[in-house]
Amino acid sequence: MRYSGLNVIMQGLRGNKGWAQAWRSPSPKPEYDAIIIGGGGHGLSTAYYLARNHGMTNIAVLEKGYLGGGNVGRNTTIVRANYFLPGNSEFYSHSMKLWEGLEADLNYNVMHSQRGLINLFHSDGQRDAFARRGNAMINQGDDAELLDREGVRRLLPYLDFEQTRFPIYGGLLHRRGGTARHDAVAWGYARAADQRGVDLIQNCEVTGIDIENGQVRGVQTTRGAIRAKKVGIVVAGRSSQVAAMAGMRLPIESHILQAFVTEGLKPVIDHVISFGMGHFYISQSDKGGLVFGGDLDFYASYAARGNLPMVEHVMEAGMTLMPMIGRAKVLRSWGGIMDMSPDGSPIIDKTHIDGLYLDCGWNYGGFKAVPASGWCMAHLMATDQPHEVARRFRLDRFATGHLLDEEGTGSQHNLH
Repeated sequence: MRYSGLNVIMQGLRGNKGWAQAWRSPSPKPEYDAIIIGGGGHGLSTAYYLARNHGMTNIAVLEKGYLGGGNVGRNTTIVRANYFLPGNSEFYSHSMKLWEGLEADLNYNVMHSQRGLINLFHSDGQRDAFARRGNAMINQGDDAELLDREGVRRLLPYLDFEQTRFPIYGGLLHRRGGTARHDAVAWGYARAADQRGVDLIQNCEVTGIDIENGQVRGVQTTRGAIRAKKVGIVVAGRSSQVAAMAGMRLPIESHILQAFVTEGLKPVIDHVISFGMGHFYISQSDKGGLVFGGDLDFYASYAARGNLPMVEHVMEAGMTLMPMIGRAKVLRSWGGIMDMSPDGSPIIDKTHIDGLYLDCGWNYGGFKAVPASGWCMAHLMATDQPHEVARRFRLDRFATGHLLDEEGTGSQHNLH
């Protein structure tokens, strides 16, 4: 059934007992045309765009837990297109355009809110760097405005403008940036993919990848063997483990990124704010909670939880920027397993095994990339050719040296 305002009213009058199931729970078939390993945002969007854009409907998404239970439900929900380097810039610009039409496309309210993103800068050098980034964004066709100190004060009067250690010089405003509801993004793609015939198979862990004479033949799972001529690995922080089943060693490290949410408060923060001297970012959800995060935990781990020193670091950065949040009670925290690449940019590419494809290395950019990642991965799997906006996300760039180091921090995974 389609969702609409009229449907909401009618179902409310009937006790909400007439809603159809959002998606099926099928048993796996013996064979599919394509298998997507991973039922998160990127895997679900890949399956949806394979069906929508390329007419492939005999597809299975295999998820070892429940749909949306990984990183797509463990992030700070920020959507932006403020990248600088060619290769990244056009990709995230494409993703932003897809975000802007996503709710109409999926017939699902993903609560996309273009409330604006402000990156603060605190020195002359940072101001020059953000001016350069803003110009690159405008050249790409996206929006950017350089604000001085008073311009920031008009929009964010509650910041601490009197501190002397990290004085606020100004900020780069990206008005089309904002947030979306992470769970709703997963549910929207799942429902839309299911409506096009994709089988979404939960509690089905992949335990092996079948390969014969350099060609993928299918996968082994906890629910039996499933044959397919095309298999996509789209498992975020578990990429190295799943790729190892095919005999591959990826240039990926898995690190934990913590996030936090407070009790519900009255509306106070209208934008997404990024602190230039503490890698602290914050927004306020529709339920009133302050959603914020900071740096990685800096050591490799597969645990979906973080350590206390990083909790302290994030809280210190938040208090430095806006002391007013000091009395807010932290309601909960969580950790996402980040697939960190050596240059901080993703990989969407074929592997040396015919029919095996890879989508990983999303670092901090995973959630905002969900639509474009699925769009480009679907194009790659359907045509065996990279999409134009993802052509630089090659796996072999780490061997050839054609890196996309957006941060300019060198080939160290945990610095991106």
